[in-house]
Amino acid sequence: MKRRPRLVAVATATVALALIAAGPASGGDPTVSDPRVVAHFDFAAGQTAENIALEPDGSADITFANSHQVARVTKDGDTTILATLPEVPDGQTPVGGPVLLGIARAHDGTLYVTYTTGKAETGVWRIAPGGGEPEQIGFFPADAFPNGLALDEKCGTLYTADTRLGRVWSLPVTGGTPTVWASGAALEPTAEIPFGANGLKVHNGAVWVSNTARATLLRIPIGHGPDHAAGPIETRATGLTFIDDFAFTGHGDTVLAALIMDNKVELVRPDGTHKTVLTRADGLDNPTSIAVRAKTVYVNSAAFFNTEDPDPNLLLAKISKNKR
Repeated sequence: MKRRPRLVAVATATVALALIAAGPASGGDPTVSDPRVVAHFDFAAGQTAENIALEPDGSADITFANSHQVARVTKDGDTTILATLPEVPDGQTPVGGPVLLGIARAHDGTLYVTYTTGKAETGVWRIAPGGGEPEQIGFFPADAFPNGLALDEKCGTLYTADTRLGRVWSLPVTGGTPTVWASGAALEPTAEIPFGANGLKVHNGAVWVSNTARATLLRIPIGHGPDHAAGPIETRATGLTFIDDFAFTGHGDTVLAALIMDNKVELVRPDGTHKTVLTRADGLDNPTSIAVRAKTVYVNSAAFFNTEDPDPNLLLAKISKNKR
C-alpha cells in the first residue's frame, strides 16, 4: 500500500511526457490547404528547382541547380529566365558538377545567389534588378559548399550555410572574402551523410539553420555588439529526416520544412514537435525549399532522385494562420 502513491506519480509523469511529445492541440496550428502545382520545369534541361525568393507581386525567383539559371515564375506559372551563371569547365562538387543553390532578394530587387563549383567561381554572385549578367562578389574556398543564403539588410550582411564544411559564413553585402561566423558539431555533416548545414534564414534576431545529416533545426542568436558575433547554437527541433530548406509561417517561430527524401513538408512548432502537412500525393517531388507570403505557401521540388518520372515543379498552397 505504501508504494501506491509512487506508482500513481510515475503514471502521471508518463502521461505528461507523452502529451509533451505529441505537442499542442492541432487546433492551434496554421492550416495548409488547397495545394496545386502551378509550374512544371524541364528536368532534362537541368531546371531542378532549388531555392526561392519572392517578389512584391508574388512572383517567385527560383534557382535551377543544374542549369545554373535564375528564373522568375508568376503565380500563374509563366516562367522567364533572368540570368545564367557562367559555365565552369571541369568543375567538381560532392554532388557532381557545379550547382546553383541559395537565393536572397534585397528590397531594391537585387538578387544574391550561391554558386558551388569546386573552383574559384565558388561563392556569392549578384544579379542586378531585372536580371542581366551575374557578378561574383563573394570569393569562397574552392572546397566550400555555400548553400542556403539570407540577407540581413539592417547590418549589411549575407549569411551562408556551408553544407560540406559544416559552418555558417558571413559576408559583407559589398562583397569580399567571407568570415566563419559560426561552427561546431551541430552544423557539421556525419560520416554516413556528407551534407550538414543546408537551409538558412535570418529571423527574430537569430540565424536559423537546418542540418540535413543530423535531421535538426538550429537557432544561432546574433550578438548585439558591433561584430554581431554568433551566440551558442541551440537545437530547436529533431527528427526532421533529410531536412532541406525551410520558411517561417509568420512573425512567430513556427516553421514549414521541406523533407527532400520523404517527399513531405513538415509543420514544426516552436516547441520542436512537428507534423506532416503536404506529401507526394499533393505534387511534391523531392521538395527543396519553401517560402511564405501572407496566405500563400510556395514549395519548390527538384526531382533530384526521381529516376522514373521526374517532375520538378512549383507548388502553391493556402495557409490560414492561428490567431491566438
